[in-house]
Amino acid sequence: MITRLLAATGVLAAGVVLSAGLVPPGGAQAAPKAPAKPTAVQIAGKFPGGTITVQQSERPDLFKRLLSEVSWLATTAPTTSKPEAKKLGAKFTVTVLIKDKANQTYELYPDAAGGPRAYRPEKQPTGKKTAGWFYGRLTMSESLRLSGVPLKEKPDVVSGGIGGGVGEDVEASELDPVEGVSDVLADMRRLLLLNGAVLLTILLGLGGIAYLIRRRV
Repeated sequence: MITRLLAATGVLAAGVVLSAGLVPPGGAQAAPKAPAKPTAVQIAGKFPGGTITVQQSERPDLFKRLLSEVSWLATTAPTTSKPEAKKLGAKFTVTVLIKDKANQTYELYPDAAGGPRAYRPEKQPTGKKTAGWFYGRLTMSESLRLSGVPLKEKPDVVSGGIGGGVGEDVEASELDPVEGVSDVLADMRRLLLLNGAVLLTILLGLGGIAYLIRRRV
């Protein structure tokens, strides 16, 4: 009798707990933690010192600007093929840190022919990623320079967007206005010579026809 009473009491207590939406302390589940945010960006390359670290706590504006140059590379599909090595220029390795621990790493080429380029290595600190090349943002060079990398100033660059490169391999000679004018003049000269040759051929033909007609008459 007592056993049945205890069992009934347990069932009743369980029903009250469930109906009230209560969960025993042992079954409580903690809310998922928010992913840790980057705290610093490190730049490595062939320049005096070899390494520059921009801390979010010390230089928040510069940190945000520098992070924006690479943060989108983590999930974006590659946008271009590998350029020729001789057209890439200087390489700078940018590593995103979370509490001094590497989280992402990329290679930036701000002086690449045709516009800045970025490369995402397959081997990442958090695991493997699909390797790929990207057109970088037009602000890449200035962001690196403001961080302390010895690059030529480009104050006319005010915005970049994602994948801000020109998107084609442009030789320096193609951007030279003087050489461009010379090419146009050379083309015009060739065209005039060709037209002159055609005109001379026609005149000779007409002269020959006139001569034959006069002989027959």
